[in-house]
Amino acid sequence: MPRVTGLGHIGLYVRDLERMVGFYRDVLGMQVTKQNWRMGIVFLSADPEAVDHEIALMRGRPSADDPHLIQQISMRAASLDDLRAFHRRLRAEGYRIETVVNHASAIGCYFLDPEGNRTEVFWVTGRPSWVPVANPIDIEQPDEVVLAEVDRLWEQVRHVPVGGTMAEEPAALQIGP
Repeated sequence: MPRVTGLGHIGLYVRDLERMVGFYRDVLGMQVTKQNWRMGIVFLSADPEAVDHEIALMRGRPSADDPHLIQQISMRAASLDDLRAFHRRLRAEGYRIETVVNHASAIGCYFLDPEGNRTEVFWVTGRPSWVPVANPIDIEQPDEVVLAEVDRLWEQVRHVPVGGTMAEEPAALQIGP
């Protein structure tokens, strides 16, 4: 039976994205690795060569009194086959799968845990990508088909450097061919 290999990152809803980015970048010394200000998303890493992000900041926390703070908790899977096994097990046990997406740098399965917390199990593809992107993908296809989809998306975003942006920031996480 597969098991997660560790915590990958955490996503936080924030009220003041600019201030929070400044805190994690300027006070804690993290580096902005992915960003889409139009959508209100910024990813940061303490070591971009080792991991593309450890913190994801998202606009959307309405007030200081609102407990809606955690956007997601993400954990790594060792392989594409392990990710498939998690996906099958979660479905078989009745957990709500929100989506399975191709991030180019990873493939993530997003679901709700027993208390409704958004959780992701992901597999790192080995293709560095510095663009926040999430295209739906069917991971039950053969490996070569899944990896071809990853490569198609990666070809569209691979030119963007760490912390850079696309010439025209997309209005959604899903980008077309």
